[in-house]
Amino acid sequence: MDKDLLTLSQLSRQELLEVLKLAEELKHNPSGYENKLKGRTLLMIFEKPSLRTRVSFEVGMTQLGGHAIYFNTATSPMGEKESIADTAKTASRYVDIITARLYSHEHLEELARNASVPVINALTNFSHPCQVLADLLTIREKKGKLSELKLAYLGDGNNNVTHSLLFGCSIMGINIFIGCPKSKEFMPDARVVNWAIEAAKKTKTRVVVSHNPIEAVKDADVVYTDSWMSYHIPKTKQEARVKMLRPYQVNTELIAHAKPDAIFMHCLPAMRGMEQTAEVIDGKQSVVFDQAENRLHTQKALMLKLLKLE
Repeated sequence: MDKDLLTLSQLSRQELLEVLKLAEELKHNPSGYENKLKGRTLLMIFEKPSLRTRVSFEVGMTQLGGHAIYFNTATSPMGEKESIADTAKTASRYVDIITARLYSHEHLEELARNASVPVINALTNFSHPCQVLADLLTIREKKGKLSELKLAYLGDGNNNVTHSLLFGCSIMGINIFIGCPKSKEFMPDARVVNWAIEAAKKTKTRVVVSHNPIEAVKDADVVYTDSWMSYHIPKTKQEARVKMLRPYQVNTELIAHAKPDAIFMHCLPAMRGMEQTAEVIDGKQSVVFDQAENRLHTQKALMLKLLKLE
């Protein structure tokens, strides 16, 4: 593995499988790893607030015997009082590993370039690899495999989760269909789609961007959606967004076009009645809290792998 994990496109299929295998071991035998990171410190740099990301990393580090420090950049924004490079070099003298949840992917790349310790992307505007590692573990737990499957993502395709799903699914050999409005605002980055199409050739799977929600969901094994609203979207644009995205809401009528044993996934937080309905997210097909739990296990595995202490 590389020094850092900024996007899943850095990983080979074998490296992804190794992270997932270690995550499973950590999940089922946590006591066997409780002192692996004794005396180690994780610095968490957060520009964007989060419940799942902060708690899962802090708890994970504690369970491995280490210590986590939370730094909220609201009082000291990245790159303002000192350069990002200086922050990275200074922090590297104090801590063993850094995880950063930033608005700008370019800022994350600059942080990683200048840090001498591993840097984990805990979310940027472009990529959310930690979430999709947890998603892949959840899919394997529920379906028993990570091949010969179809994942359908519905809604706003131009976001960090969609990009990471495109990377992860194409590497692992999962057919991925993105159902989104025919507008650049809602379509995934063309560079990511093209990368995924090339990666999917090796696994003989499909990468499809569709503007027909029923076509996207048809015979899917996994149906996935994400919030229509993000931190950066102004209130003046929200009504228009909802109107455009409404046909892609995952409700009982739409999910009925998936396979009868399809699972429903959502990275949370969720707004019932918007991107999905309560009947779906609170129904029998939903695995959203299994996903949330698996953030803990996959992030623990990732930290051990990057620190070469597994």
